[in-house]
Amino acid sequence: MEQEDGIRQELGSLHGIPLFKSFIEGWPQVKAFQARPDDLLISTYPKSGTTWLSEIMDMIYHDGNVEKCRRDAIYNRVPFLEMKVSKGLSGIEQLEKTPSPRLVKTHLPVQLLPTSFWEKDCKIIYMARNPKDVAVSYYFFHQMAKIHPDPGTKAEFLENFMAGKVAYGSWYDHVRGWWEEKQKKKILYLFYEDMKKDPRREVQKILQFLGKELEEGTVERILHHTSFQEMKKNPAANYETMLPTLMDHSLSPFLRKGISGDWKNHFTVAQNERFNQHYQEHMAGSDLHFQMEV
Repeated sequence: MEQEDGIRQELGSLHGIPLFKSFIEGWPQVKAFQARPDDLLISTYPKSGTTWLSEIMDMIYHDGNVEKCRRDAIYNRVPFLEMKVSKGLSGIEQLEKTPSPRLVKTHLPVQLLPTSFWEKDCKIIYMARNPKDVAVSYYFFHQMAKIHPDPGTKAEFLENFMAGKVAYGSWYDHVRGWWEEKQKKKILYLFYEDMKKDPRREVQKILQFLGKELEEGTVERILHHTSFQEMKKNPAANYETMLPTLMDHSLSPFLRKGISGDWKNHFTVAQNERFNQHYQEHMAGSDLHFQMEV
């Protein structure tokens, strides 16, 4: 299949950020996107709990109605802002057809976010995850999601990840950029590990941020429906409705493990030591800290 169909695309560069060439082609429309004041933006670096957070938000927006949240695949319920491949609607086209209030997903670094989100004072929820787990998850995602370049070996991919030579660039720049912006804007900054540890507390944070109250039974239903076990078997959440030519679940499921600390099963001792040193160098001077288990 030809590359314009979204298969094993080489990365181009958008304002210094590595990105799929088809996404770059659609950039003028993304840049000019007109947000609505009641849009809510879900922003993450890839493989940081994006689909999980999206499912939680859709459940909250539909007051815990499970059937309503099975109305369509998650990638249609929460359109992907910068998505652009030759076949199918772009993220922009999807969003134009979506009634308000819209949930919008992006992986863009903060400096590339369309200005209308700031101008309309939209609420934004950002979720960050331990970079070691992100690297492992991103490696397996590269294998199954055929839009990505071939990841090579785990060791090769880890080097590329640390150097920011993957789609969306440097993890460090991404998490720091959004962290620094939250001092000035309506941004709720969450951590994947906190969500795993105490999902009820984190969902309450989200509700408070939205100025929304839900009954305890509704919150319980949301927590159950958005648990990893439930999402993994839910075709509306697990991406199994995506064509196998685009996502090959036989290579690696889209919802793979959903745990914290899986990196320990993949990093060598030397890789872990090198990564820790790299992390310290790149996060020096920031008050943003991740629990970097040794």
